Amino acid sequence: MMNMLKTVVAAAMVFAASIGAHAADSQKVDEVLVIVTSESLQTQGMAMVLSSTMAQQGAKVNILLCDTAGDLALQQYDAPALRPNNVTPGQMMRGLLQQGATANVCALYLPNSDYSKEDLIDGVGVATPPDMAAQMLDPGIRVFSF
Repeated sequence: MMNMLKTVVAAAMVFAASIGAHAADSQKVDEVLVIVTSESLQTQGMAMVLSSTMAQQGAKVNILLCDTAGDLALQQYDAPALRPNNVTPGQMMRGLLQQGATANVCALYLPNSDYSKEDLIDGVGVATPPDMAAQMLDPGIRVFSF
């Protein structure tokens, strides 16, 4: 009787472990939308560091740059480098683009600035509200805002 109980308990533990592993896999995030609105250099930098880390862990990264954070996408972008790696948020974003991330400036950025689409670096688009809303509402995409 005791051996049978041990066998049942062992089987239950294996079953529970497999359910737990499956639940963890089903909750894994495969795609993220990172919205950056802060003008703070360190906040922009941390958004790019975390985005890069998520990309390294297998997530598809989409970046939306609004307000002064849109400046990261400009060809003429210039900012102080952040320690410890001595890179700017813009340089980090360019690295993400090279790794397959997508980046867009908000639909309101260009019309409310002195810049045009030609001032943006290659690979950065202009977001449309329907596309961004679809990403934000997609249950398969986790949204982060900085």
